[in-house]
Amino acid sequence: MGRKDAPIFIDQEGGRVSRLQPPHWPQHPPARAFGAMYERDPEWGAEAIKVYARLVANELWRLGITVNCAPVLDLFMAGATPAIGDRAFSRKPPVVAALARIWSETFLVHGVLPVIKHMPGHGRLRTDPHLILPAIEASRAELESEDFVPFELLKDLPLAMNSHAVFTALDSEHPASLSTIVTQDIIRGVLGFDGFLLSDDICMKALDGTPEAIARRVLKAGSDVVLHCNGILSEMEAIAKVMEPMNGESRARWNFAQTMVNPPDPTYSSREDSARLDVLLGGLAYDVEMES
Repeated sequence: MGRKDAPIFIDQEGGRVSRLQPPHWPQHPPARAFGAMYERDPEWGAEAIKVYARLVANELWRLGITVNCAPVLDLFMAGATPAIGDRAFSRKPPVVAALARIWSETFLVHGVLPVIKHMPGHGRLRTDPHLILPAIEASRAELESEDFVPFELLKDLPLAMNSHAVFTALDSEHPASLSTIVTQDIIRGVLGFDGFLLSDDICMKALDGTPEAIARRVLKAGSDVVLHCNGILSEMEAIAKVMEPMNGESRARWNFAQTMVNPPDPTYSSREDSARLDVLLGGLAYDVEMES
């Protein structure tokens, strides 16, 4: 109570994953719409994502929300589960990286921390981790040449979220969120990410065990913090009882993240950006079918 430094998190990606919905807030397009725009005309797509990110960041800032668990850096893969689908920008790693960079840097200058996700890249999911533990069977060479690329290019950003998928070429026994190999050797090592690492929501059915046991395993594997998102107070209390204060290394990462975000312009008005985004999106004939 009374802690002004307590972060307030949300998932406000746009499209299906929008916690703020009409009629009180605007309906925003999914990430794939901006990817389609950028693939046709990079200047068009770049302007659209910047305007869009500025609108969303300022919506969140006005509500006191300080961290947005977006953008998704997973690739838009044919045949993958709709759990990702149009939440992804593109099948092309450079397009994903370019749009995610614009989104993230726009958020940082408008008062809200972005979270890149889901490390090390789970666009190939065939099953939904909300329901069952998925396995990604791509080779390490495939992962390194495609899925890892957007995360490597954005490794300087301050916050990231990991995945509950098993990457059989990396650690066939544990999902990434519970894997020391994936966290330390891949995310911290190969990808070079030294920012603040969040787990994905530990309430997903991909993970077995009590919430407090899962939380301990996530932190032991190397995440800086655990996300528990179902709102069940008794579970949160059980987790809190077994948690220790954040360690010095994690605290330093969090403190550094705070230095990267700037308060937004208090004179900002969304009217001009809303009108401009409508014009930009008006030129898009976007088919939402899952095609890459």
